[in-house]
Amino acid sequence: MKTSHKLFSTSLLVLAISGCAVTSQPIDRSISEQRAKTDLLNMFRDQEPLAGALTLHDAMARALKYNLEGRLKIMEEALANRQLDLSSFDMLPRMALQAGYVGRSNVSASSSESIQTGTQSLEPSTSQDRNRDVADLTMVWNVLDFGVSYVSAKQQADQRLIVQERRRKVVHTITQDVRSAYWRAMAAEGLLTKIDSLMARVEAARSNSQRLSEQRIGDPIQALGYQRALIEATRQLEEQRRALSLAKTELAALINLPMGTDFSLAGTGDYEVPQLKVELSRLEEEALTNRPELREQDYQTRISAAETRKAMLRLLPGLEFSAGGHYDSNSFLENQSWADYGVKVTWNLFNVLSGPAAIDVAKASEAVAQARRQAMSMAVLAQVHVANANFHEARRQFHTSQELAQLDGQIVEQLRNRHKAQGIGELDLIQGELNALQAQLRRDLAYAQLRNSYGQLFASAGLDPLPAELPSTQLSDIAQALADSEARWQQGDLQPDS
Repeated sequence: MKTSHKLFSTSLLVLAISGCAVTSQPIDRSISEQRAKTDLLNMFRDQEPLAGALTLHDAMARALKYNLEGRLKIMEEALANRQLDLSSFDMLPRMALQAGYVGRSNVSASSSESIQTGTQSLEPSTSQDRNRDVADLTMVWNVLDFGVSYVSAKQQADQRLIVQERRRKVVHTITQDVRSAYWRAMAAEGLLTKIDSLMARVEAARSNSQRLSEQRIGDPIQALGYQRALIEATRQLEEQRRALSLAKTELAALINLPMGTDFSLAGTGDYEVPQLKVELSRLEEEALTNRPELREQDYQTRISAAETRKAMLRLLPGLEFSAGGHYDSNSFLENQSWADYGVKVTWNLFNVLSGPAAIDVAKASEAVAQARRQAMSMAVLAQVHVANANFHEARRQFHTSQELAQLDGQIVEQLRNRHKAQGIGELDLIQGELNALQAQLRRDLAYAQLRNSYGQLFASAGLDPLPAELPSTQLSDIAQALADSEARWQQGDLQPDS
């Protein structure tokens, strides 16, 4: 019998130990493939189709609405709102409900013993049933806990506002990234066709030169030098093409288009130079007031100050109110259901010892937050000045590149005329056209940098490209709001729409 009990106990122990062993199986490839298909479907679902050529503000609108990083920030903001709602429940009283069945294997009985003689003075007796139904509903409310929970809820509200500022920062970043990629893609769209055409002419000239070399026509050294010059021209064209070919891919990723989607850009064909009609001091003031990073630090300072108040509150005694209803089916009880209530003072004396240190830590954290904000303010001012310097430098570089492109254009026209009159060879014309193409590339990239630096000026000032309220979430309305904001900034009006 004892052997059977030992065997049974050993089996239970082995089962318990094997149940505690944790194993993990690798994810099957078919599951990963299904996940990839689902992600591809969800990433581009419910998007308005492209209609016609894409303007800059259309691209920005698509990025703000469909960019996955922007969607993530919206989800984080929604999560912060739910966390704030949840923290509000911490201010409510604690209410506990218990109900169940209580039983014993034998009777709960007891007897008494005389403390003078040590003899039993009462035969064993019981005042409790072996099986009982019990239920309790108790509510406890501590004034000190309510105060601490209230301050914590205020901190959570500030955390929600911090998430909103981070979302503003993402909007600024996305619009600037789209601006930069759009103008580079615009340069690519205008020049890639010319590069491909010139590369085809270079390849034809190389084939013709190689054929003449194989037929031993002309000076071999001169022919090889000619071929080398053509290969060098090909290399330069390939470098230019590589610098431009990825611009539209980058733009497609920013506006969340499927890779490989063919789309065109709406270009005006001119090179309008933007003008800055606002004083630098005004941009500095706006930056120190509106930058999301500085506003986030404002909220962090307020959270640190609230932490100091919480540390001081914990030094105080707590006043606790309690009330409850109880039920016990014990047949020996005169009253099987009853209510009780009470008031008591609670005080954790160890908080008195650790309280001063906690207050010092909270105050130090508040001072660090203020110092961090001041250091960030200096960095923000530097960014405004750097953006201003970049804009003026980009404008000078664009004017220089534009003049050079015009001169190279005139030179290549003269070269074409001489080539028609057989005054120069094919290589001289190709080299002239290559120089003109490079000048056009530098001009277009300089213009892209000019437009990007102009937008960076207003982004460094923390100006929001979208108003607080939009008439709808349609792409056309978002694009129109972006265009209106930029038009106001160009006129020197930095105040947001009401």
